[in-house]
Amino acid sequence: MKQHAPACDRNQAYILEILQGLLPGKKKLLEIGSGTGQHAAYLAPHFPNLTWFPTDLEENLASINAWCNDSPATNIESARTLDLASGQWPVNSCDAVVCINTIHIISWELVEKLFTGVGNVLSDEGIFYVYGPYEYENKSLVESNQNFNAWLRQRDPASGIRKFEKVNELAEKNDMVFQFDKSMPANNRSICWKKK
Repeated sequence: MKQHAPACDRNQAYILEILQGLLPGKKKLLEIGSGTGQHAAYLAPHFPNLTWFPTDLEENLASINAWCNDSPATNIESARTLDLASGQWPVNSCDAVVCINTIHIISWELVEKLFTGVGNVLSDEGIFYVYGPYEYENKSLVESNQNFNAWLRQRDPASGIRKFEKVNELAEKNDMVFQFDKSMPANNRSICWKKK
């Protein structure tokens, strides 16, 4: 029942280091695009005062729950369905949102719905953290990300590595203020916004 993504094994310790600077004092975290469930199972035990809400499409919930049930964490809720196309969100409010390796997988229309939804559920001073590869205006993608982007678009023409500037515009439109953009291993980025 457990699905496994090798990328999760490679990046989870680096993501934890970033989140340890962002999540103290936060009480309710919504994870969007929990995928296999590996990140929730690994990260949540490090934040025992935080309730972690993993979400994804219905077909991924069994793997998420399998990973989380085997985790030592006692602060993970059962995985809930979040289909961005539906506009139906499983929580009404939270003070942290995490979205790892998802924005380049979904269509731009769904990226817009993602930011709108985060803007609606995120409380004032809440943080929105994303992880993954990004493109920047006036700067070429490194070769590995060029190859990855070509693979993504071949698999689904609506997907692909997004321009940071366009994504940041969506954050600003939904009352979020840019906090930082940090380089991560394997040409990924850690980006964070805070709700006004």
